[in-house]
Amino acid sequence: MASIKEYTRKVISLKNTVKITKTMKMVSASKLRRAQDAENRAKAYAHEVNNLIFRIAGSVEQDMHPLLNPREEVKNVLVLVFSSDKGLCGGFNNNLIKFAQIKHDEFKAAGKQVSLAFCGKRGFTHFSNRVDVFKNYPGVTASPHSRDATEIAEELTKAFSAEQFDEVHMVYNHFVSPLSQIPQSDQLIPLPLATLEDHDQVEVIQEDDFIAEPPLEELLNSLIPMLVVFKMFYALLENAAGEHGARMTAMDNATTNANKMIDEYTLLRNRARQAAITTELIEIISGAEAL
Repeated sequence: MASIKEYTRKVISLKNTVKITKTMKMVSASKLRRAQDAENRAKAYAHEVNNLIFRIAGSVEQDMHPLLNPREEVKNVLVLVFSSDKGLCGGFNNNLIKFAQIKHDEFKAAGKQVSLAFCGKRGFTHFSNRVDVFKNYPGVTASPHSRDATEIAEELTKAFSAEQFDEVHMVYNHFVSPLSQIPQSDQLIPLPLATLEDHDQVEVIQEDDFIAEPPLEELLNSLIPMLVVFKMFYALLENAAGEHGARMTAMDNATTNANKMIDEYTLLRNRARQAAITTELIEIISGAEAL
């Protein structure tokens, strides 16, 4: 049995741990609220943009814009992986990394050349020596900004236009709740018209039903790159909300476990103290009887 001093040292250490985990939980909860507010605002914007494009979908063909036109043969694929820069968020990164590895292996099995790009330090650290890395974008996942999404999307669009890649996919954690984040994959470039189906049964308008100013092709040249940027920004927002939710949940569990251990060690310390007192009393009584 450990000594009273050892139990006391463990209890003090655990109480300090509880202070840290409680603080981290409160910080993550505050960040989660901000991330959810940003995600809700972005969701409303995405809904309106999708409605706008879907309404004119009757006159939109895939060959009207390079970012809508799929390649005849897909040889080179880029997978952009969104993870977190920091740990202490449960299985948030581990589940995502396993999912990204599965997607990588699926493309490889289909005979395609696969490269990975990363937003987030954890994913890059895991894959850097295992796969062909296109680029790493550090410091953009914890607090997403539209500027970062624009820069990344423009670079990936240039790589696609230069035929460096035939498809670009995103792998990120879809935020369901603070307790649940589901890894998922979306094709980013070329942009599938199927992604524009969030439309509340808005009637499709044919080309003869409206007048576009500026002309439709010029309008698409502005809207389609904007939609690519926004899809990436929205994925960053979802990933950030999932990260903060996962960290808040992990710190809450850590606090609960630490409190349980404090109770356990306190009980063991009291038993050790009682045993020491009993032993001392027995020694005193035995000595008195001997005299």
